[in-house]
Formats: sequence, structure tokens, C-alpha cells
Amino acid sequence: MIAVVGHPDLTVPTLALLEEELRPRLADRARTGRAGLVRAGKGLPVVFGRAARKAGLALVTVLPSRRGVPGSVAEPDRKAAGELLLSQMVRLVEYDPGERASCIGADEALVRSCARVLAIWDGSPFNGRDATAHLVAYARSHGVDVEVLWPRGAEHRAGPPHRRPRSSLR
Repeated sequence: MIAVVGHPDLTVPTLALLEEELRPRLADRARTGRAGLVRAGKGLPVVFGRAARKAGLALVTVLPSRRGVPGSVAEPDRKAAGELLLSQMVRLVEYDPGERASCIGADEALVRSCARVLAIWDGSPFNGRDATAHLVAYARSHGVDVEVLWPRGAEHRAGPPHRRPRSSLR
């Protein structure tokens, strides 16, 4: 399985660019019978889900739960979660979408359950707000292959575009 992690504040043009960039990468995974894994939310998760469907990649969407019962998704992510529920499978994971530490813990559990992580990341360090750098380091420290994707021209609202990281694979 391949999970996607990335900056939560990607610009609209970057999301459009990523949908095109992701499709051929995910088509390769689909041909080998793999599946994609994404935690329900707006922005990158929806783009990943759309690209996965277009590429023929099976998609597993993660929803929050409490004691095995589906929990509610935060207001900004509800519409996105609805679109992602068109996936082949839903996985319930114990976490509170309103608590940042709980979401990071859920993401860490998802990363551990995958063979590969696709990181939409500009190489910037962990800043206490955006956990992408942390999740990349976490995946690598747990022996999960990491592929970094940061297309030319990609931006997120935290600052100006950064140059690509030196290594695109672990």
C-alpha cells in the first residue's frame, strides 16, 4: 500500500499540477495490484483520491472513529470526505480530527502500515504547524520507503517555493 502525506496548505494551482503528476505514478502502482491510502480531508487527500481513481488504483479512505464507531469529520473536511468515500474501502482509525496530536498519531499509524509513502514536500523542516517533515522522517525511521514529489512551480501558503530536495527516494 502507498500512503500520501504533504503540506496541508497547498495552493489551488499546485493541487491541479499534482493531480496530473500523480496519475502516472499511481498507474504504475495499480498495475502491480497495490492500493492507495489517504486520511479523509480537503486538498491533497482529494487530489490523491481523484488521481488514484483515474489511474485505476484501489483507494482506502481513513475516517476517524471512537471506540469502533465512525466519528464526525471536521466541517472544512466534510465535503472532501464525501468525495473520498467513493473509494473501494473505508478504514476506521481511532483519532480525534479536532486534535492536532491525535491526527499526527493517526498519520504515523498509517505510515507504519504502508510499504511506501509519497510525500508532497518541499523539503522544509518541521515548523510545529506542518507535520510533513516529521512524517517523512518518521517513515524513514520505520523502514518505510519514501518518495518525495515537489514539482517545479509548486507552492504552499507557508512561504515561497523551495527548491526540490536532493534525493527523490529514500
